[in-house]
Amino acid sequence: MGMVGGGRGAFIGGVHRMAAALDGQIELVCGAFSSDPAKSRASGSDLFLPPERSYGSFEEMIKTEKTLPATQRMDFISIVTPNHAHFGPAKMALENGFHVVCDKPLCFSMEEALELEQLVRDTGLLFALTHNYTGYPMVKQARAMVRNGELGKIRKVVVEYPQGWLATRVEESGQKQAGWRTDPKKSGIAGCMGDIGTHAENLAEYITGLQIKELCADLTTFVEGRLLDDDGNVLLRFDNGAKGILHASQISVGEENNLNIRVYGEKGGLEWRQMEPNTLLAKWMDKPVQVIRTGVGALSPEAQAHTRIPAGHPEGYLEAFANIYRNFAHCLQARLENEDPDPVYQDFPTVSDGVRGMVFIDKVVASSQAGAAWIGL
Repeated sequence: MGMVGGGRGAFIGGVHRMAAALDGQIELVCGAFSSDPAKSRASGSDLFLPPERSYGSFEEMIKTEKTLPATQRMDFISIVTPNHAHFGPAKMALENGFHVVCDKPLCFSMEEALELEQLVRDTGLLFALTHNYTGYPMVKQARAMVRNGELGKIRKVVVEYPQGWLATRVEESGQKQAGWRTDPKKSGIAGCMGDIGTHAENLAEYITGLQIKELCADLTTFVEGRLLDDDGNVLLRFDNGAKGILHASQISVGEENNLNIRVYGEKGGLEWRQMEPNTLLAKWMDKPVQVIRTGVGALSPEAQAHTRIPAGHPEGYLEAFANIYRNFAHCLQARLENEDPDPVYQDFPTVSDGVRGMVFIDKVVASSQAGAAWIGL
């Protein structure tokens, strides 16, 4: 793996490196860790990379790695930069024959998203998007239960992602993560909805297997002087007739990362919360609430395949993140060996999921600007 971004002072780069390394399938061999060449090379030294593979730019990295023998060059790049810096390295990597793992949202604009999707189609290369919450075993259990018809036809979906860390103008303090997320030149047309609302949208579509058909959105910027939304409420209509509510907020004081989802069908309902990720509640009309736990009982093959340790040993954020990387690595290894990957490991978000997220952002902003008008996706 070669990494773009994630150098000194970055948060998500370290998360990606830990997740990629967890199962011993991926080795970091090179990187362009900063737009500042000196900082990039210093970051490479921090990670014990040889100086000649700590590059001053992603362009230099891709061009140089391509000249190396196949047994020595990187196999794929991992892009862990702010939104505005996703497209360039992803496009160049694909054009030069390298597979891609990219942080979400997919890129800065809808035009960039569609171009990347077409490039992936044209090249046939692998592209994974790190919607890491889909990696939790109990999320996969929920998805399997919906697919197997245990809930019956889905009628209602309620998904929420409240945080409180941007309840004040933290970006003015020099806080790096707040700085770029609230800057429309780096984040794009949405703030909260682009950052965490897309996670809620992706989780709802992933678990239910449905797609949002129409939405009605009301975005607000509560913190005075902030340029992008920090709170949003969205009504949803799904393609099977189900209705939904999506709420994302970064000014909900006291909330941490309280992503949660409730799915209701004709025969039963499911509830999952990221703050207690090893538990899935199944609710029925004619029997008590069922508590389903990671590693306990007869779980779906998908949930079992993404559980690493015995019950009672909590698996969380890093392990879920690692499931994306492990599945990607399995598929890439199979491709390198001209084999078909096990279908259970082909389960990771793709460039098309990224395009869905970008469409969601575009339509949410358009709906809100039109006075909470209903808009089709």
